Amino acid sequence: MRTLADDLEAPDDVHTRIVVAAYGLFSRRGIRDVGVDELIRASGVAKATFYRHFPSKNHLVLAFLKRRDELWMMGSVVPEARRRAENPEDQLLAIFDVYDEWFQDDDFEACSFVKVLLEMGAAHPLGKASIEYLARIRQQVRILADEAGLADSEAFALSWHILMKGSIIAAAEGDKLAARRARKMAAGLIAVHRPQGSPQGSP
Repeated sequence: MRTLADDLEAPDDVHTRIVVAAYGLFSRRGIRDVGVDELIRASGVAKATFYRHFPSKNHLVLAFLKRRDELWMMGSVVPEARRRAENPEDQLLAIFDVYDEWFQDDDFEACSFVKVLLEMGAAHPLGKASIEYLARIRQQVRILADEAGLADSEAFALSWHILMKGSIIAAAEGDKLAARRARKMAAGLIAVHRPQGSPQGSP
């Protein structure tokens, strides 16, 4: 999986430097455990400079979530899944192949959107932002389902997203084979939503 450092080439950009420092801290430890003073120290900027770029910690968390979305799902998982297979059904299944490699990483840190949602709650602005980003992921699944001609793509995407999120939680519990287990269930879900008589993708 790509990291923030892979895509950011501007260490002298103060705004970027703060986001990079926050990205590592928030990804590993969550939101509430990381204080503003620690973020300032990790960024190597003055307090006044920090607040000039981010008026509050919540503003920085929102920037972190946006960058996480750009790098993790929209910038890595979905494009990589599309690259690995030719037809939409196989591209859907390839999401779990990408996940499988991610789960094997020593620095696997689970899904920040889910963690922030659970940590802050659905009513909190950061929880709401996380829900919106999770919906964006689900929309990508629905697009692939529509391309595959699967029936009731909205219901399919909701069920598929359960498998995606569930496999991440299982991996966080220590099951490094969670993505492979989810992939087998996902193949069955595709079969349920595949119109009768339509060609079958690769297993």
